[in-house]
Amino acid sequence: MRYRLQDGAGRMSREHPHESIVIVDMGSQTAMLIARRVRELNVYCELLPPTATRADVARLRARGVILSGGPSSVHDADAPRAPEWALDGGLPTLGICYGMQELAHRLGGRVAPGREREFGAASLTVCDNQSALLRGLPSPLPVWMSHGDRVEAMPSGFETLAATETIPIAAMANGAGLYGIQFHPEVVHTPNGGELLRNFVLEICGCSGDWTAEHFITETVAEIRAQVGDRRVICGLSGGVDSAVAATLVHRAVGDQLTCVFVDNGLLRRGEREQVEETFSRQLHIDLRTVEAGDRFLEELAGVTDPETKRKRVGETFIAVFEEAARELGEVDFLVQGTLYPDVVESAGSGTGGATATIKSHHNVGGLPEDLRFELVEPLRYLFKDEVRAVGRELELPEEIVERQPFPGPGLSIRIIGPVTHEKVSVLQAADAVVMEEVQAAGLERELWQSFAILTDTRTVGVQGDARTYGWVAALRAVTADDAMTADWARLPAELLGRIANRIVNEVPQVNRVVYDITSKPPGTIEWE
Repeated sequence: MRYRLQDGAGRMSREHPHESIVIVDMGSQTAMLIARRVRELNVYCELLPPTATRADVARLRARGVILSGGPSSVHDADAPRAPEWALDGGLPTLGICYGMQELAHRLGGRVAPGREREFGAASLTVCDNQSALLRGLPSPLPVWMSHGDRVEAMPSGFETLAATETIPIAAMANGAGLYGIQFHPEVVHTPNGGELLRNFVLEICGCSGDWTAEHFITETVAEIRAQVGDRRVICGLSGGVDSAVAATLVHRAVGDQLTCVFVDNGLLRRGEREQVEETFSRQLHIDLRTVEAGDRFLEELAGVTDPETKRKRVGETFIAVFEEAARELGEVDFLVQGTLYPDVVESAGSGTGGATATIKSHHNVGGLPEDLRFELVEPLRYLFKDEVRAVGRELELPEEIVERQPFPGPGLSIRIIGPVTHEKVSVLQAADAVVMEEVQAAGLERELWQSFAILTDTRTVGVQGDARTYGWVAALRAVTADDAMTADWARLPAELLGRIANRIVNEVPQVNRVVYDITSKPPGTIEWE
């Protein structure tokens, strides 16, 4: 489910314990970025569809509303429409791009196609320095535009706050707390966008900014205890930060009622199993059961080359192995999952109001059988990755767990192009270990979202010593990102790339050539598959 109209167990959400900002998703590709920027102010927020009701907003204790941008025109018959509760002045409302046009259109103004589509950087001149929205911002102000239509006549009672050379009404407001801006404050190309959102969220809406990791832990532990009671819980540990934090929260809430199962699928990074066992069993004293199933997974992957099929085979096999382990435990009622907010969005497909396409099929929120006998416990379902890390630090998890890079559910199977074999897994583990060691030695692990090796299905001729070789090509991938919705290739130092390549071809004899991927997301994805 994309929007929080229900909780993870399918019940209607209770009233949220903290004040919040509601973001109405009008189909923008950057709606999640708006949410991130608001969360950075220590204010809780959620995306809701235009069909959300006043009761949904009341449950979230909303102090304000943001209408996102979107690709539609207000004149389109099927364009998303802002809900009445966002237009009646009951809550401060900020319309961004399409959201501004929708405000103007619905309240009696005039929106017309722009004389020319404006996409990219623009210079904003502030007309009203006393406006609470633009207070403290420089003029001219660099902003990022992306629109076709524009507001040509404001509704009654509105005044112009800012303009550009081509748009006389680039920001507007009325005395009832309704604001509209034609540019995007959430993107990095609007350098002062965070200050504008701070003005709206903290000053105009009056949010206190007290939603912290400490508060989240206290509230979540109480919610888990209320949900679970005295029944038993099982959690599938992956070794990543998401499942680690989720398991630690549940353990803090219910103690020995939790049993964690770690499935060694034979597709892990080098040393991963040992790290998980050391952290959770010996350091955190969590009941941990390890299942050795590498041969079984590799049998299921034999001869498979299609990445989507790999994902499904790994997912189906994991479920089968996990359910067998669960049956051995006897009566278990709850299953913990480390689902994150971006997981929910990426796995949802097209939703009402938003139009985020399904990108991944093997997520925590997807692939579970319809007859699953467990009730889900998803304590991280509305957090971003950086927020999960903050919670992990507050829980005093080891730094090597908290800062661990994201790792795909299907493991190394989708970083091996073509068929997966024991030999290829071993080769990729060795090459990948070199990447991890060198990135850590360079002190760059925290600057990178992910860095890893890929084993391609291409062989090339090489020369090592006096002999000709015919080995595989390994690719390196390193990206920077905030939450993986978008990512940029990392500008690693040439010396570092050289050391990595030199070590791989010398220490992994099956590889004789190394290449570096400089594709961003979009158009590429982070994983190669």
